[in-house]
Amino acid sequence: MWISRLKRLRKTIMVLGIANLAVIISGGVLTLVSNSNCDSAAQLSPLYAVCVAACVKLAAMVKVGSTQELMAMTIMDSPTHYSLERKLKYKTWLWWTRFAMVITLLQFLGATYLMFHVSTFVSPDGMPRHCVLGLSPDTRGWKQTLQVAFLITVCFVALAQCFTGSDILQWRSFYATQDDAWKAHYQEVFDHGIREVLCCLGRREYMGVIEEDEVCSVARLLGDLVSYRASGTGHLEFLAGLALLQNNSQFPESYEDCMEAPAFHLQEAATLHKFAEAAYTGPLLDVGRNPALFLCTWTCRQGILTPWSRKWRPKLDGDNWWRGHAAAFLKFIDFPAHVLRRGRICSEKCKATYFVVVLHYLRCVVIAVRGTETAEDLITDGLGRACSLTAEDLEGLTNNIHVMDSSRTHYGHSGIVEAARDLFIQIEGDPKFGESESMGFLSSLIGDGCECDGYSIRIVGHSLGGAIASLLGIRLRCRFPNLYVYAYGPLPCVDSDVAEACSEFVTSIVLDNEFSSRLSYGSIRRLQVAALKVLSQDPKADTALIFRLARRFLSASKRQRQNVEEGEQATGEAIQSSITVEDSREEAEPEMRQHDEDFINPFHELVASTDNPVTQFMETVPTRGEDDDEAPEMFLPGLVIHIVPEVNNMSVPIWRGWPICDVTSGGYKAYVADRERFKKLMVSPSMFLDHLPWRCRHAMQKVLESRNLFCDLTSEPDIIV
Repeated sequence: MWISRLKRLRKTIMVLGIANLAVIISGGVLTLVSNSNCDSAAQLSPLYAVCVAACVKLAAMVKVGSTQELMAMTIMDSPTHYSLERKLKYKTWLWWTRFAMVITLLQFLGATYLMFHVSTFVSPDGMPRHCVLGLSPDTRGWKQTLQVAFLITVCFVALAQCFTGSDILQWRSFYATQDDAWKAHYQEVFDHGIREVLCCLGRREYMGVIEEDEVCSVARLLGDLVSYRASGTGHLEFLAGLALLQNNSQFPESYEDCMEAPAFHLQEAATLHKFAEAAYTGPLLDVGRNPALFLCTWTCRQGILTPWSRKWRPKLDGDNWWRGHAAAFLKFIDFPAHVLRRGRICSEKCKATYFVVVLHYLRCVVIAVRGTETAEDLITDGLGRACSLTAEDLEGLTNNIHVMDSSRTHYGHSGIVEAARDLFIQIEGDPKFGESESMGFLSSLIGDGCECDGYSIRIVGHSLGGAIASLLGIRLRCRFPNLYVYAYGPLPCVDSDVAEACSEFVTSIVLDNEFSSRLSYGSIRRLQVAALKVLSQDPKADTALIFRLARRFLSASKRQRQNVEEGEQATGEAIQSSITVEDSREEAEPEMRQHDEDFINPFHELVASTDNPVTQFMETVPTRGEDDDEAPEMFLPGLVIHIVPEVNNMSVPIWRGWPICDVTSGGYKAYVADRERFKKLMVSPSMFLDHLPWRCRHAMQKVLESRNLFCDLTSEPDIIV
């Protein structure tokens, strides 16, 4: 029994345990052999402190190991069932690991104080002037050797423990290749981590929740996405695979067979984009646009410096007392206050922030839905499991029933569907269509004989807001036929039938490689498989190569490959050309040759057999067809317009590209794309930068300029009714 437990110990932990034990023993011996005239409290107190800390650390390591074992056993007993016992076991283990981290910090401080204490009693020539740790200056022989060894061991322990992590046992010794166990483990990790982050952001109510809630659903989804651990793949190897995919995906897709995007849709989308961007009334927009002075610009936009203007600003639900969110929205769109008729500022899960604007001279009502800005919005994003759509959700598609298969159940992104249902109640109320006794806000504004009778409706949103706007438009379409939706960089949120059926009144606009329009449960699972597969296909992928690839992926690489021959298809050649940049070619090649004979990629041998963890993991991610109701694929809604640069010049790291995110040389082209193209998550240095809302606006303006078209919100023909 004890032998099996010792085998589960991490080797680094065994070394540190022996080192701590050596500190205790050597410290005890030094105390026993100390001279009578050097055993004062001032002399021995640092030694006592270090030894006591080492004792406590050893005890903490034993306790952490036992709680870690209990947690792993609890997960192994019921990996597929969420239980309170498992949650409590994880929290117990987590708090003991944090206690051990505190002891590690105290050991580091104790070692620093010990060395400082010793240095005060040593002369410049290295010889002690006074008693040091209980030994007189004239002490020689084994006592002096023991004293030096003690000091070296104390310093080694203090430094090494800062880099070894808190795990005592190897998780793989428990879970091995059991996919469900790894998923359950990471579900607990993400669940507690998300709750702690929310608590730090002021949402303390999430920490006290015991029953299963939305955070549990998000954590379960994230846990499923880390299931590559069951194949024996570490996080570093997975990052290396992503780096290889990044290098292999630099070839732009061909749009020779695609038609250019309709000019009218581009003009109207560019005109209305500022409303979707203005909906970000929090500091997030200003952090992206002005990283250095975002606090000043946000303060100015919120109208904090002009509180006397409060009474002239519209009152929105959930706004602050000086009505700063209304001020920020109006300041960005540069319109008078009377155009903003209604809105809500919300920080609750599955509830969207929105603004309703009336433009009389354009005979148009614009509904702007905010994208992801708060922690609750991230929870809404994370509720990515498919849920069935009801007849009320799809009542705007009654005229397009010939496009849809009426015998099938249709699905949507569960978090977005819930947010769209709530927003419908906010804007139009809950009565069934045709009931006039309780008229909703939008009907009271646009209905027969009302203020905006005959006006068109445009619903816009960016990212999460675009997806919510699409589902809201699908539900409102039957009530207001003159309705159109523009979604900028939306999330895939409906199945293929619904996505195709709403093409008449929904347009999704995607900029180049932005990640959100390709972000779905299925796309991430396919990305895992592709990363493992491309890594496993090279038998000479040594450890040094994996480290370089992972570092390359994290830094987003200053350069991308250029002038790559079309015939270069072998993965080994792609790896070689991607990592040997000009300034490091001479150093990289000898290192690779040195390892060629000594190291063979373990994944390469596994791929040749079907009975191995890598192949088993890949088989868990089948290509989901149209008949797979358990995990339906999510697609971008409506007509999809893909804006691509004529010349790809985004080969800079993310943080270095941030200050120049508004300046892009070269032009853009806009095409009507097949939504099937966006099932694959592209790994690119620009995948996050392309999602920034002002980059989409800039790209649309470039496309219009290249076609000699212009958009000006002050001109009436911009929005045709």
